[in-house]
Amino acid sequence: MLGTTAHPSANWVTQTIKNLVTDLDDAGCRARYLIRDRDGKYPALMDEILSEAGIKTVITGIRMPRMNSIMERWVQSGRRELLDRCLLWNEHHLRHALREYERFYNQHRAHQSLGQAAPLRTVPDPITDPEQIIDLNIRRRDRLGGILHEYSHAA
Repeated sequence: MLGTTAHPSANWVTQTIKNLVTDLDDAGCRARYLIRDRDGKYPALMDEILSEAGIKTVITGIRMPRMNSIMERWVQSGRRELLDRCLLWNEHHLRHALREYERFYNQHRAHQSLGQAAPLRTVPDPITDPEQIIDLNIRRRDRLGGILHEYSHAA
């Protein structure tokens, strides 16, 4: 789950990292690296928690803006696919929309760099039987009032 706060502290960061490690375990996923900057809010305990989970912490260089490119790409996708397409009423609504977008991004949205899989979902096996292709029953699930669409085969 995407954790957000207006006032991050070292304790909040540590708890968020514990939640991340638990969520990765629950999803059966394994991260090898966590890229972070040199902010003083990142306590040594955070690196210990990650190390115990087998995740290596990589600290970005000083004054190297390209090192934040992955996060900048996520922010760009979130703006283009979510924030530019909806009207948010308040902070509670923003948090709800970001949680839904995070689930969509990690569990459903196809990523070219992952061979059209999602980070928490593998690509389904291709349909090779012509009879199955003729009778495809595709379902669309709208999220956030139709801003995001998920497509899947009906059971």
